[in-house]
Amino acid sequence: MSAYQTQTDASANKDNLLGICHAIGEDFGFNPIFLRIPLAAMIVVNAKWTLIAYAAMGVVVLASRLLIRKPKVKAVSTVVIEGVATRAEARPIEDLAIAA
Repeated sequence: MSAYQTQTDASANKDNLLGICHAIGEDFGFNPIFLRIPLAAMIVVNAKWTLIAYAAMGVVVLASRLLIRKPKVKAVSTVVIEGVATRAEARPIEDLAIAA
């Protein structure tokens, strides 16, 4: 898991218009702002082709999400080891009283 994923997962749902840039960034492992800035600049230059390119990216994202599903993560089992004392449990109480 990268720093980008942990930073944006919580706010991903409310910050997206359609989620296309976010989905492409998630699939390829980069921050979607690096795609949003050029798209915003290109919409000023040529809005028609930028919107067509954005729609085409949306179709590609939709197709990839429908055809290639993410594998479900299996639950990790917890193993408890008995008889192993932690560092705090291994100290005698007298030593702790002297330290205080």
